[in-house]
Amino acid sequence: MKKFIPFVLLLLIFSCKSTTKVISNTKTDSINTSEVKAIVSFLASDDLKGRDTGSPGINKAANFIEDKFKAFGIQPYFKAYRDEFQVGTLNAYNVVGYLEGNDPKLKDQFVIVGAHYDHIGVRKTTESDSIANGANDNAAGTAGVLTIGKYFASQKNNKRSMLFVLFSAEEKGLEGAKHLAKKLKAQNLDLYTMFNIEMIGVPMKDKTYEAYLTGHKLSNMSEKMNTYTKDENFIGFYEMAETYELFKRSDNHPFYLEFNIPAQTLSTSDDYIHYHQVSDEIDKLDYDHMANIINKIIPAIQHMNNSATKEIKMYE
Repeated sequence: MKKFIPFVLLLLIFSCKSTTKVISNTKTDSINTSEVKAIVSFLASDDLKGRDTGSPGINKAANFIEDKFKAFGIQPYFKAYRDEFQVGTLNAYNVVGYLEGNDPKLKDQFVIVGAHYDHIGVRKTTESDSIANGANDNAAGTAGVLTIGKYFASQKNNKRSMLFVLFSAEEKGLEGAKHLAKKLKAQNLDLYTMFNIEMIGVPMKDKTYEAYLTGHKLSNMSEKMNTYTKDENFIGFYEMAETYELFKRSDNHPFYLEFNIPAQTLSTSDDYIHYHQVSDEIDKLDYDHMANIINKIIPAIQHMNNSATKEIKMYE
C-alpha cells in the first residue's frame, strides 16, 4: 500500500498493541490455505527479485497471473491480458481478466476486484538480503484476487460482469490504476464498484473486527459487507486509515476520482513491521487467516454481483 508514512513512525504508532485475534465462523470455505500459500510463495520468491515495475521479475509474475486466468477460464478484457502503459522509460502492464455476467440487463454493469502485484524490487543489502519480496505487500492481495477469480469462474453465477485486475506501478504512484481508470472511463464503462485488496497476510491486533475498508465514512460499503457476510464484526472502522488518508494511497482511489463510485480497499494491516523491508517474506504470513478473509469476501462480492439494484452507494 502506498502509505507514504515513515517506517519509524509506524513502529511508534503500533508498538503498544497486543495480539488478540478475533475469529469469525462465517465463511464459505471455498478457498483453502494451501492454494493461497502456493500463489504467495511463487510471487514472493527470490527468483522474482521483488517484482519491480519494468523488471524481468514482474514479467514472470504477469506470466504466472495470465496462466492462472487461462486455467480458470477467465478471458482477457482487452485483446490480450496485458494492459500496457509507460512509467517514464519503463514498459509496464496491468493484467486484466474478464468474466461476463449472466443476466441480460445487469451484465452491462461491472464490478472490479483488484490488487497490485508489483513491489519495490532490490534494496540495500541488510543481513545478506537485498530482495524486498513483498509477501504481504502485495502478493497477499494478488492471491486474494486470483482465488476469488477462480471461485466465480467456476460457479458462473455472477449477474454483473467482473474484471479481475492486477495492477503494476502502484509503488510508483498508482500509475497502473490511473491508466486503467482513465481508459475505462473513456469507454463509458458502467462501473458499479471497485473492490481492492491490500496486505491481508496477517491478522489485525487488539481489534473486535477482522478487517477494515479505507474510505469507511464515504460510502455504505462497510455496512453492506457486514450485512452480506452476516457478521457485524467483519469490517470495522480503523482510525489510523483515516488519519493517514489510506483511501488515497492505493489503487482504489483513481477509480473513485474518475467514476465517483464506491471504490475502496480492504486490508488487515495495522502493525506490520516488515512493510517495505527485505524481511517481508513468505514465512511472516498467516495463511489460515488469509483463507478465512478471502472466504468471507466471496459472499460479499456475490451480493455486489447479483443485487437487483446498486445497493452500495456513496454518502451525500
